[in-house]
Amino acid sequence: MTVVNFDQTPHPDDAPEESIPHGGIRVILADSQAIYRVGMKKVFALEDDIRVVAQVETLANLYAALQRYPTDVVLLEGQLIAGTTDAIPELVRQAPDAKLIVQVSETDESNTVELYRRGVRGVVPRSISPDLLVKCVRKIAEGETWIDNQSISWVIEAYRSQATTLTDPKVQPKLSKKELAIISCITRGMRNKEIAYQIGTTEQVIKNYLRKVYDKLGVSDRLELALYCLHHELLKQYMHDENAAAGQQGEAAPPLRAKL
Repeated sequence: MTVVNFDQTPHPDDAPEESIPHGGIRVILADSQAIYRVGMKKVFALEDDIRVVAQVETLANLYAALQRYPTDVVLLEGQLIAGTTDAIPELVRQAPDAKLIVQVSETDESNTVELYRRGVRGVVPRSISPDLLVKCVRKIAEGETWIDNQSISWVIEAYRSQATTLTDPKVQPKLSKKELAIISCITRGMRNKEIAYQIGTTEQVIKNYLRKVYDKLGVSDRLELALYCLHHELLKQYMHDENAAAGQQGEAAPPLRAKL
C-alpha cells in the first residue's frame, strides 16, 4: 500500500507501509505549513525505526488519515486545533492507540495543562531540535509521557489548585435542591427515565439538569459524578435532611450507592 500525502498526489519517493520494520513507529504529520512537514519527514527518513505514513495540512484531513492508516504517533501542529474544545478528545476517540504530540510556537500554562488533561502525550516547541524530536517520538511510542520541568510544575500546580477548590467550602459549587435530588438518584443507579418519573418531569429536563451539573462539578459522565459525590460527601447534608423528613413519615431514605 502506497503512503498517501493527503496534501498532494502520491510521490514516487513515498515509502510503502510494508517497508516499515516489525515494531517500527508509524507517524502522521499534521501541519498547515509544508516546510515543517518536509523538514520533519527528512528528519524521520534518517531513522530505521520511524516512518511517516501520511501528511495532512488540515484537521479534517487528519481525521480521514487516522481512519485509513494504522498510526502510532501523531505529530500535530498546535495551530490546527486552536480555538477548538473537542478536537483532542475526538482524535483520542477515533484513534485510541495513537499517541498525540502537539507542537506549539510558544508555551503557556493554561494551554499546556489543558492539552495534557485532554489526553496529549507530549507538548513540544516548534523549535525543538531534530535529535530531541526523534527521542520524543520514540519515548511516546513506548507509552511514556514527554513533559519538561516547566510543564511538570504547571501540571502539579493545576492539580493542587483543583484540590484546594474542591475542598474549600467557600468555593464549593452551588447546587439547587432539585439538582441534588437528581444527583442522589444517579448515585442510586437510576436511569434518566426513572429519575424523571420520580421527580415528575421529562427525560429531556433531566438531561438538561445533568449537563449543568457536569459543568458545575467539572465531571464528564455519570461515573465521574458518582465518584465525585462519594469522595467529597456532596450529598451528606442532603441525605441527612431526606432521612429526617422520611423519619417523620415513618420511612428511611434509600441508601447511597453508585451502581451505574
